[in-house]
Amino acid sequence: MSRIGKLPIPVPDKVEITIDDQVIKVKGPKGELEQTIPNFVTITQEEGQILVNRVNDSRKARERHGLARTLIANMVHGVSQGFEQRLQIQGVGYRAQMQGRNLILNVGYSHPVEITPPEGLQVAVEKNTEIIISGINKELVGNLTAKIRAIRPPEPYKGKGIRYLGEQVRQKAGKAGKK
Repeated sequence: MSRIGKLPIPVPDKVEITIDDQVIKVKGPKGELEQTIPNFVTITQEEGQILVNRVNDSRKARERHGLARTLIANMVHGVSQGFEQRLQIQGVGYRAQMQGRNLILNVGYSHPVEITPPEGLQVAVEKNTEIIISGINKELVGNLTAKIRAIRPPEPYKGKGIRYLGEQVRQKAGKAGKK
């Protein structure tokens, strides 16, 4: 039995859940999300919690059991509290700024890089070097964060680039460190 899949999902008071065959809709104070759950699992709602069970013990059912439970748990958490990721920019002259809804990054290229966030995500900049991405969909927040980091990932010699807040980058010694 899946260790993750068998755990019940607690539902906060402010969250409404509608289950229609394999489509689950979660509505809360922050917004509304909808997800189609794989065919190999069933979803039941009992006394303020959701249970995810697999139909049989086939390999596909076992694969999707924990996945379906995690997707639903992320939806419930997203509409009640939301998700937030932070990026940090390091490097001389590297900075970020907001221009309307767009994020403008100056990270050592000959031109500024402009990013337009998808609907449902908010992007904010603090102190020109910290980017905050927030929203109710964990997948979209993570994808946008990874795309922004991929523009200039931290390099191993000086550590310049865009990194997750708290990320440790292993420093290499370089040529002078060989002696």
